[in-house]
Amino acid sequence: MVLVGSPNVGKSVIFNYLTGQYVTVANYPGTTVDISRGYSKINGKRYEVVDTPGIYSLLPITEEEKVTRNLLCLEKADIIIHVIDGKNIQRMLNMTLQLIDAGFPVMLDINLMDEAKEYGIYINLVKLSEILNIPVVGTMATKKIGLSNLKQLIGQYSYSKKTYTVKFTAELEEMITEIENLLRIDYGLSPRMVALLLLQRDESIHHLASKEFFIAEILTVVKKAATFYEYDMEYVLTVERQMTVDAVCSEVLEYRSTSGQNLGDKLGKITREPLTGIPILLIILFLGLYQFVGKFGAGFLVDYMDTAVFSQYIYPFVKFTIDQYIPWEWLQSLIIGQYGIFSLGFRYAFVIVLPIIGSFFLLFAIIEDSGYLPRVAMLLNKIFKPLGLNGRAVIPFALGLGCGTMAVMVTRTLETRRERLLATFLLSLAIPCSAQLGVILALLSHSPVSLVIWGMYIGMIFTVVGWLNEKILYGASSAFYMEIPPLRLPQLSNIVNKAFIRMWWYFIEILPVFMMTSLIIWCGERSGLLLYLVQSVEPVMILLGLPIETAHVFLLGFFRRDYGAAGLYDLFTTNSLTNEQLLTCSVILTLFMPCIAQVAVMIKERGWLIAAMMIMIILCIAFFAGWLLHCLLYLGKIHI
Repeated sequence: MVLVGSPNVGKSVIFNYLTGQYVTVANYPGTTVDISRGYSKINGKRYEVVDTPGIYSLLPITEEEKVTRNLLCLEKADIIIHVIDGKNIQRMLNMTLQLIDAGFPVMLDINLMDEAKEYGIYINLVKLSEILNIPVVGTMATKKIGLSNLKQLIGQYSYSKKTYTVKFTAELEEMITEIENLLRIDYGLSPRMVALLLLQRDESIHHLASKEFFIAEILTVVKKAATFYEYDMEYVLTVERQMTVDAVCSEVLEYRSTSGQNLGDKLGKITREPLTGIPILLIILFLGLYQFVGKFGAGFLVDYMDTAVFSQYIYPFVKFTIDQYIPWEWLQSLIIGQYGIFSLGFRYAFVIVLPIIGSFFLLFAIIEDSGYLPRVAMLLNKIFKPLGLNGRAVIPFALGLGCGTMAVMVTRTLETRRERLLATFLLSLAIPCSAQLGVILALLSHSPVSLVIWGMYIGMIFTVVGWLNEKILYGASSAFYMEIPPLRLPQLSNIVNKAFIRMWWYFIEILPVFMMTSLIIWCGERSGLLLYLVQSVEPVMILLGLPIETAHVFLLGFFRRDYGAAGLYDLFTTNSLTNEQLLTCSVILTLFMPCIAQVAVMIKERGWLIAAMMIMIILCIAFFAGWLLHCLLYLGKIHI
């Protein structure tokens, strides 16, 4: 069975319930950008359950919508559960009718029924099921209400071809039938839906149809339809289908008066208005990123874990054990030496990075579950326009503050290839991951002037580079639209569970990389290659006004930026850097090349050539920006 529906309607919550597997659930669009698979046993029968990225229509616009439609066409699902938002039923039933028209075995799950009632919307589920001739169930997935009924309907499901069919105008129906009769290829969709998509000039369907024997006749009908109507066919079909939806809704919906706006609605409005929303955003950034992630996570937690736990108990115990039972110096050095896999790799991953990303994931879970992110997107839409983006880019940028790997994948939610390229480049250049950000905020917090200069300098580079890229890359930005969910009080269990799962995923990803990096550096140190590399970059360090020891930080950063951030933390704790050098180093490391995992996703999403070009440009910008800042501080005789 396949779960489909618009973003942010609760598909992933239902997937979690049916399969017992956890996938990220959030109160904003774009959480699911890839396909998740699991299994569920219902009435003794084993089902494969597939969670798909959000889709508004079978005529896809974004990459995530293409992923979902391709899956629907290629995999012959026994059941397709269309999950919709009860309070937006009049808009989302359009997609239900498309799925029925496509010949899919559809079941309708109207989720968020509690929120619909809060808005005075009451739905006659029995009557709707009778009209559409498909099973219909109402659920409140986050509260696990109605999900047992959903399971029961799945177990009893039997596909019927006698479902509701949208009837268009006589002229349209004639052209649809004409195209249907000319089709010979299997598209994974009903001939009627293929005809409708051809009329709407869907690129992938037209590409497949080019192999049809009667392609010339098909294209003649498509051209005839285009000249027959004043507006394009996508608009004409959408309007006519919506008239059908409105007629259905008039029979099954009842509207009752409500007591007015609730507290969530009032807060939601305040967070969207620039006059009140921007100060609220600044307060959240200050309390959340600076105080909680920077001061508490990267400051207190890291210091406590490093000095009170690791240095005092864990390291002495491991060192004593190694000294007692391992007589070989080279093996002792490999495990607990300066670049040992335990003393460096394990310590960086567990003691320095994990507390920072843990505090960030807790903060992010609260923000995303509350529904605040889409409101930030609305606030920043006008700011992003000169950069060739719109407010939807807030989602990948916000995720990038946690982990750039997932953020690059989420750029699929942006409509055009140009926007995806711009967002990927800016993510890789100027959006630090939580470990980097936390370390830098903690290190610079002792000097507010340094922190302000760092923030303004990175912001300026982000803006200038984004503006230049917008001018260089050909194409226009897409219109801004986004689901704005109501503000909700986050559930503590979901926040803790989500933060823990993400910490675990992150930890099992970085620990092997950190261990391998330590091994490579240890080999380099034993062979003399590391000394050679450090000496070879010494002129660059001198040019940047940095001590030679900082070469290690950038060498570590080549493997992972958060690894480099941990190295910078070590330099700071040994008082090896002045405030000016720390600021310069922080700027370069923030702009440094993305981590190995992020590079891999960049290659997957954008291709080898574009990813390589991006990395080369990013390295040049990072060191040029560091050199320019050093010159400004040195020539201006600025002492922080």
